[in-house]
Amino acid sequence: MLRLMIVAAALFFTSPATAQVPPFPPTFHEQDIQTNGTTIHVRVGGQGPAVILLHGYGETGDMWVPLAIDLARDHKVIVPDLRGMGLSSKPDGGYDKKTQGRDISGVLDALKVGKTGLITHDIGNMVGYAFAAESPGRVTRFVLMDAPLPGVGPWEDILKNPLLWHFRFGGPDMERLVAGRERIYLDRFWNEFSATPARFSEASRVHYATLYARPGAMHAGFSQFAAFDQDATDNKVFLANGKLTMPVLAIGGGKSFGPMMATVMRFAATDVTEGVIPDAGHWLMEEQPTATVKMVRDFLDHGK
Repeated sequence: MLRLMIVAAALFFTSPATAQVPPFPPTFHEQDIQTNGTTIHVRVGGQGPAVILLHGYGETGDMWVPLAIDLARDHKVIVPDLRGMGLSSKPDGGYDKKTQGRDISGVLDALKVGKTGLITHDIGNMVGYAFAAESPGRVTRFVLMDAPLPGVGPWEDILKNPLLWHFRFGGPDMERLVAGRERIYLDRFWNEFSATPARFSEASRVHYATLYARPGAMHAGFSQFAAFDQDATDNKVFLANGKLTMPVLAIGGGKSFGPMMATVMRFAATDVTEGVIPDAGHWLMEEQPTATVKMVRDFLDHGK
């Protein structure tokens, strides 16, 4: 019996099912910030010039751990969960990206941060652009990763890609279809948008699927996409007021958006550097974290 217990314990501690997404180090603290009619969950760590990291759909701020650890050596790193995602609250509305950009302004105000670097991925690109367009004086350098901006550049052509059917997938019936099947729905993103799906680990899939199964989370996720038409309208107004002038790094996965990221951003910014991460799809931080961290770090350090 004792031998069986020892074997069982060994299996428990070595089983992939017990693996975890890497946590933020204890030097980071967590807090909830009430702003703009919602509550945003934020992790903060490090000292120095501020930089804020905005995640995308299918993930939360937890995706940024490797980059946050690196940047915290000489930056104050701020990592929120976007409205409706992760541990942030899930209000009924406010999922247009202009409103969420104001969420970010409120987070920075609460933390008494004026200027900041801005690093974004996926839906985070859209929120980050809205924030930068409304508050350009607050953004020192802007990194966007592997997702377009509604209404900017070749947006209408991008919408024709059959892989992006989820942009129009939503509503009460779709929520009922996905309820209890969140992992099935999310696996589709993690598999089809990866160069190598196995690099998006099982531990990460379990972690994020659990968060997206929380009450209201899938409704909020569908609302992010449902707001794209409004986002396109808002972005055209931003563009009419002029392009962003801060330095921009537009990174695409070599097997995803690739150089198209820079093409998109040249419609919206005057100083754009193109970056491509080889052997990566959409999930840059999971598929090629070392190369992605280095590219971001080199760009931020160039501005010192």
